[in-house]
Amino acid sequence: MLTNKAARMARIAVTLCALGGAVLLSACSKDQPAFQNLDITGNTQFGSDFSLPDSSGKVRTLADYKGKAVVLFFGYTHCPDVCPTTMAELSQAMQQLGPDAQRVQVLFVTFDPARDTPALLAQYVPAFNPSFVGLRPADDAQLAKVTKDFRIYYAKVPGKTPDSYTMDHTAASYVFDPSGKLRLFVRDGQGVTPWVHDLKLLLG
Repeated sequence: MLTNKAARMARIAVTLCALGGAVLLSACSKDQPAFQNLDITGNTQFGSDFSLPDSSGKVRTLADYKGKAVVLFFGYTHCPDVCPTTMAELSQAMQQLGPDAQRVQVLFVTFDPARDTPALLAQYVPAFNPSFVGLRPADDAQLAKVTKDFRIYYAKVPGKTPDSYTMDHTAASYVFDPSGKLRLFVRDGQGVTPWVHDLKLLLG
C-alpha cells in the first residue's frame, strides 16, 4: 500500500509538467509518428544517456546498444505488483514482435541496490526474457544521478522488519530509438498492445 501519497503525487506532477513541452511539440507537428504512449521527442529535461554496471560489473551506456530501441525501466526486485507486471508485459511484447525483438533492449535499473545484489539481478531480470539486462548503481552518487536525470521518484515504505520495506516509486519507463534519441515516456500498467505498437514504429 502506498504511503505519503500527497508527496508522491507532487513529484509526479513535476515530471508531468516537464513532459508538457514535448506534448505541445508533438501536437504541432503532423509528421510525428502516431505513438500510443507519450512522445517526448526533443524534450531536454530528461537524461540523454546513462552509465551503470550490469550484474557482471561491466559498465553499460547507451552506446552499447546502438542500433536497438532501448527500454529503460526503473524498479526493484522485491516489488509486489507494478514491476513484475511491467516486466511480464515487456516479455510478451518481445514475443509478439517476433524477429524484431532482436532489435530491442530492455534494461531494468534498480533503485534498491541495498537488496538487489548483482547475483539477484542476474537471476531475476533474465527470468522474464534472456535478453533483458539488469543495471545496478554502484554507489549512492550513481543512484542519485540516474534517478535525477530521469526524474524518478522513489522512497522506502517501512515494513514489519528493517529488510521488509517496499518502495513507493514512479511507475514509468523511457524508450530510446535505435539512433539513441529519447522518444517515449511510457506509463506502466497499459498492457502489451501499446508496447508492441510503439516499438514497431520506432524500429521502422
